[in-house]
Amino acid sequence: MAGPQVLRTALTWANGTSVVGLALALAARTALRRGPDGVLLAGGYRFPAPKQPLFTIGSVIFTRTTAGWLSEHPALVAHESRHVTHYALLGPLYWPVYWAASAYSAALTGDFFSRNVLERHAGLDAGGYGERPLRPWATRLRAAVTRG
Repeated sequence: MAGPQVLRTALTWANGTSVVGLALALAARTALRRGPDGVLLAGGYRFPAPKQPLFTIGSVIFTRTTAGWLSEHPALVAHESRHVTHYALLGPLYWPVYWAASAYSAALTGDFFSRNVLERHAGLDAGGYGERPLRPWATRLRAAVTRG
C-alpha cells in the first residue's frame, strides 16, 4: 500500500466513517476480506437498504454478491475506491454532500448519478452508470445563462 492510500485509510478510520462501515459489515454478517489499497471488501450484504448492489462506507466496500466477485471487477473497485477518498476528505459530511449532489442530479436529469459531482469524480463508466442528458428546462436555462 502506497503512502497516499495509507493516509486515506488512516483518515477514514480517524474520522469514524470506516468504524461505521465495519460495524454495518459485522451487523449484516458479511464476509470480509482485504481488498486493494487498504479497503475492506464486504460480500454478501443482505440488508434491504441501501438498495444499490454496491456501495461504500469509509474504507469498506459492500456488495450483495461475493467479495470474490468484486475482486474480479477492478473498474468497480477503482470507482468505489474513489469514494473512499471522498470519505477521507469529507468524513461524516460525505453523507449530506452525497444526498445533496444526488438531489441536484435528479432535478437536472431524472437520475441520482449523472450530475452528482461525487459519482462523476469516481467515474460514471467505471461505476456502471450511463449519463443521462439534462432535462429540457435545464438545457434551456443553461443556454440562457451562457448566452447572457
